[in-house]
This record gives sequence, C-alpha cells and structure tokens, in this order.
Amino acid sequence: MTTLHTLPDLILASASPRRLDLLAQIGLIPGAVDPAAVDESPAKGELPVPHAARLAEAKARAVAIRHPGAAILAADTVVACGRRILPKAEDERTARACLRLLSGRRHRVLGGVCLLTAEGKALTRLVTTVVTFKRLDDTEIATYLASGEWHGKAGGYAIQGRAALFVRALSGSYSNVVGLPLFETGNLLHGAGVIDGGGNPL
Repeated sequence: MTTLHTLPDLILASASPRRLDLLAQIGLIPGAVDPAAVDESPAKGELPVPHAARLAEAKARAVAIRHPGAAILAADTVVACGRRILPKAEDERTARACLRLLSGRRHRVLGGVCLLTAEGKALTRLVTTVVTFKRLDDTEIATYLASGEWHGKAGGYAIQGRAALFVRALSGSYSNVVGLPLFETGNLLHGAGVIDGGGNPL
C-alpha cells in the first residue's frame, strides 16, 4: 500500500480528479487544489505543442496570485491529430466527431506540465504519447457515447475507461494520456527540491 505524503506548500492548479489520483499513485497529496480559470481556446494559428505548454504555464501563473510563497503545479492535456487540436467534448456530437476522426488512426496526446516555484520560476516539460486506435464501427461509437465517459475529455475519450478497448498501440507515457505524466512531474518536483528521488517530501 502506497504511503501518502501531504505537501502543504504545493498547490495543484487543476479541477481534474484524475490528476489528483495520479499524484496519489506516487504517494503525493497537494496541500490544496485550486483550479485555474483560463481561456483554453487555441490562439490563431497556434500549433498543438506550444498550445499545451502555454496553457500549463498560464494555469500555474493564474493560481500563483492567490497563493504567495507556494509552489504551483499545473498541467494541460491536448489531443492532436496532425496539426489539428481536438476539442474537449462537451456534447455527444463533438465526441462522435472526435471518435470518427481518431478511428483507425494514430494521434498524439501532448501533456504540458508547469511547476511554478515559490520564487516565480517556471519549470516546464512537454510530453508526447502516440496512441493508435483500431477502426471503430458505428455500434462501438454509440456504445461508448452511451457510457458518458467522453464528457469533458480532450479528444472525446478517457483511456482509463472503456476506451481502453479502442487502443491498438501506445508509445510513450500512459499516465500522460490519463492527465499527468508522472515520470516528468516527479523529476520537476525533485529538481525543485520539493521531494527527494524516492518521492519523499524534503
């Protein structure tokens, strides 16, 4: 059983319960969770990689204003098919369009992570995972839509749920697709002196 350590001076700038669960997987609990309210729309002509990196830092800086003296951890997950940034699915129509686009194709899941130190220094990482979906028929898509797991998910799916049945191949960080690349996040926290190499608070 994983021993959990609370980090009172670390703020998680996210409303995602998945990111909180992923941190707990490596034994860490932030001192507080304070979601950032930022516009996540891509800038005109913005490509997926800079979009993910920009949003992660923007979220961290938006929350840092409310927590002077604390370190802020923020992340953003972008699903990209070629140069196209897929939306977060808020309705079935959008989710269906995403699944049809991803059917039988490879796509990238880009995870931008930013650790803003108490001194205001932004430490960032960008992680890319390549995911290949099998070809989906209309029945498979309809069944998945009925599950509701797609709601609010980038690209219209959650790999930790029923969509795992669609993944023919994955190259890179699995936790990145769920919402937070743990290896890179751990390295950022270690490098900033928040935890040691074994994940224990310093």
